Amino acid sequence: MTITQVRAPLSGKPIESLGEAEAKAELKYLAAEIARHDRLYYAEDAPVISDADYDALRLANELIEARFPKLVRKDSPSKRVGAAPQAKFAKVVHRTPMLSLANVFSEAEAGEFVERVRRFLKLSPGEPLRITAEPKIDGLSISLTYEQGELTVAATRGDGVEGENVTANVRTIAAIPQRILAEDFPRLIEVRGEIYMREEDFLRLNARQAETGGKLFANARNAAAGSLRLLDASITASRPLRFFAYGWGEAERLPAATQSGVIAAMARWGFPVNPMLRVCSSFEELMAAYREIEAERATLGYAIDGVVYKVDDLAYQRRLGFVSRAPRWAVAHKFSAEQATTILQAIDIQVGRTGALTPVAKLKPVTVGGVVVQNATLHNEDEIARKDIRVGDWVMVQRAGDVIPQVVSVVLEKRPADASPFVFPDHCPACGSAAIREINATTGRPDAVRRCTGGLICPAQAVERLKHFVSRNALDIEGLGEKQIEAFYTEGRITSPASIFRLRDYERKTGSLLKDKPGFGEKSAQNLYAAIEARRSVPLDRFLFALGIRHIGETTARLLAKTYGSFERLRSAALAAADPASDAYHELTAIDGIGESVAQSLIAFFQEPHNRDAVDDLLREINVEPYSITEIASPVSGKTVVFTGTLERMTREEAKAHAERLGAKVAGSVSKKTDYVVAGAAAGSKLRKAEELGVKVLSEEEWLNLIAPAKD
Repeated sequence: MTITQVRAPLSGKPIESLGEAEAKAELKYLAAEIARHDRLYYAEDAPVISDADYDALRLANELIEARFPKLVRKDSPSKRVGAAPQAKFAKVVHRTPMLSLANVFSEAEAGEFVERVRRFLKLSPGEPLRITAEPKIDGLSISLTYEQGELTVAATRGDGVEGENVTANVRTIAAIPQRILAEDFPRLIEVRGEIYMREEDFLRLNARQAETGGKLFANARNAAAGSLRLLDASITASRPLRFFAYGWGEAERLPAATQSGVIAAMARWGFPVNPMLRVCSSFEELMAAYREIEAERATLGYAIDGVVYKVDDLAYQRRLGFVSRAPRWAVAHKFSAEQATTILQAIDIQVGRTGALTPVAKLKPVTVGGVVVQNATLHNEDEIARKDIRVGDWVMVQRAGDVIPQVVSVVLEKRPADASPFVFPDHCPACGSAAIREINATTGRPDAVRRCTGGLICPAQAVERLKHFVSRNALDIEGLGEKQIEAFYTEGRITSPASIFRLRDYERKTGSLLKDKPGFGEKSAQNLYAAIEARRSVPLDRFLFALGIRHIGETTARLLAKTYGSFERLRSAALAAADPASDAYHELTAIDGIGESVAQSLIAFFQEPHNRDAVDDLLREINVEPYSITEIASPVSGKTVVFTGTLERMTREEAKAHAERLGAKVAGSVSKKTDYVVAGAAAGSKLRKAEELGVKVLSEEEWLNLIAPAKD
């Protein structure tokens, strides 16, 4: 259709006859009108015009912009067709971390979650507790930052702290508003949600990919994730991506005091929200919502893998807070997976990098939930004994949470006559060292997991520890991947973390040159040496994570690094904390986000002489950089602060984040080393502890005055 045949929708004039002022008015009208129809179609599933009429609006917009390129608006619908391909995605630090959810897999576990919440909040049996239930979309989490009503940044979850900037690609998704005009829309808000692809769209995409020889995707989630992360946003624009909003991060203010209220406001603002969200007033209602959503699973048209429960009251959410990488006030109740029966051909014992002996079922291949399963977890020796699982048995297999294959039960009527009970080994199959079950200090009972005592002499642990040490989120040594680690360990070229930095010494001693090895050459060898040398200096948090200490992941490593600053201080503190009555132990466990299990693992690691020797050997080769963050000079820099009670001017999490930006250390409990306790309304035991120890107590107003910028 030519420009002479298309009329402007607002004035009815032919587009070729429009003046500049008329064109500007038409483009303003079209931006708002197309955005309205996008909202009706994607967010409310209630279109009011035909596809042809919608296409006519977009065509008019396109033709007017072509005639008047200087008038193209920031919120123009044409900006959804993509931008020039990017070389790579920039990194974005989330204003508020994007945490993951803990999982439960049964009604009993869901009940335990509700009871934990009630106990934590100290609710009496008669006090109400409203919990929302909504489908858990199997897609890609995204954070959308809006400032003054404009979408400014879209970022993937990444590691929860830092994601990838995919703003250009997200702008191509019609379901996501570019601009919000509602009067009650916050000046700043991070809208969190899930980008997904409907199953019918996924099938059509794969059919097109097959026709053109493109990559086929395994499922709709992979297709959505792959489409969003394309460097060419114009290709993303051609992919049928959709969006559901389910939450928020940082927000200047919120329009409601409940989870459901905020989500309702998001729907009013134009964001698609899941219509199956339910607010439940009892556990029975919660389970009814779960069963309702599960029953509708096959008819929804998009993949879900469970139901998410969230405490509805936002004040309760703030009181409940977080543990490590997950909120206490929410949990994902995963669906029971599809099941199938097959033959258990063998039980292999695998040794992990922490020495855990894990039994793995080797199965006759069977398709479960669209995936061919050959291996399944058996968890531990107690589980094998409880289910009386034997080699040769017919077993029921399912993919737990639709992801991890596991053996559910034995089909006893099909058991072979010669099948004998499985005897779990008490020595490590990799090195022959004794394999023991530690006694849990809390329960006095043996741990479920049996662990090898061989430490670094165990080849299974050594290889896995080395793989972890050089992995992307640890030292990230480019060119030294899993295959290279396995090959170099086998030949003795690399036997410990420190030996990585002595590769040239190995060459001089043995005459075996890296450049002569298969897969290497002069250039690739030099590149690997350069990559290793580049890691002679490593940040403290990465170093801690690279050591592979049990329970210490990236988030916990960052917390420890921020608290102690240097590796020597941390090691000294861990050694001193071996005495549970010591100040060092109290200081360690007082760190907000560090629990007893993390503390015990850290202490145990440094108590083991083999570990200390290996670390000392490594420190002769590398420098561990003290942890540093860009801090604003303030009266609380370096001070330890504890927040307690209910604050009125900000949430507890906001107060903590602000204090950390000002250089303060935020602790979870009060000790003699605490500098300030900021007490809000209904402060309890922490306030009493501060008064007993003589720690300075500040009201919220006094705290705000203390950290207020100095006036000229």
